Amino acid sequence: MRRTLISIIALFFGVILHAEDLNNLRQWIPASTVSDDAVRTYTLDSCFKAYPISDIIFQRMQGKSYKKDCTIPRSTLRYLHVLHRNVDGQTQLGEIVCNQAIAQDLLDIFRKLYLNNYKIERITLVDDYDADDERSMAANNTSCFNFRTVSGTQTLSKHAQGRAIDINPLYNPYVRRNGKVEPANGRPYVTNRVNSRKIPVPFINTQDLCYRLFIQHGFRWGGAWRTSKDYQHFDK
Repeated sequence: MRRTLISIIALFFGVILHAEDLNNLRQWIPASTVSDDAVRTYTLDSCFKAYPISDIIFQRMQGKSYKKDCTIPRSTLRYLHVLHRNVDGQTQLGEIVCNQAIAQDLLDIFRKLYLNNYKIERITLVDDYDADDERSMAANNTSCFNFRTVSGTQTLSKHAQGRAIDINPLYNPYVRRNGKVEPANGRPYVTNRVNSRKIPVPFINTQDLCYRLFIQHGFRWGGAWRTSKDYQHFDK
């Protein structure tokens, strides 16, 4: 009798949690975690989609990633829903703003990364960090569009066009030619870039699945640059 009661209670709470996960999926609450069962109910195709930039999303971007002097038409940008495995292996909801020209590439790549259980700590808009690139990188946040210049220059970055994305940037930092590391807390991960159990996500190198998928889709990798190394960076 007691076992039956426990089973009924467990089933009840399971139904409640499943309903909550489905609600998070339908409303697409970024950074929330959901069960694999909920994903199957909602369908994988529904979890990897591109949308025009809605007024609600644009409000989050204005004055931050979409600055007053932004020359990129809103109509050329897309808002993506993606899933990813977080550092605990849970399914987590991600969001990306990118150029429409690479939207399908990113959907295909992130879907394959998810299906292969590739760990990415978080994927939220850089606007959650007031479009401060250092803050976003330091939090190991994967992001794409940000109307800004290349660090240390007056040249517009590929991020300004929504044609570049930084993956797990804390563990795959940008090393400038003068030796400066961005984010600053990424310095321990500059050398000996062989995947290790000591870090919660993979290092990006030429053997890495993330690298291989982006290269297959025609992107270039910042880790292959000569004078600086941007291990997190892919652009097209």
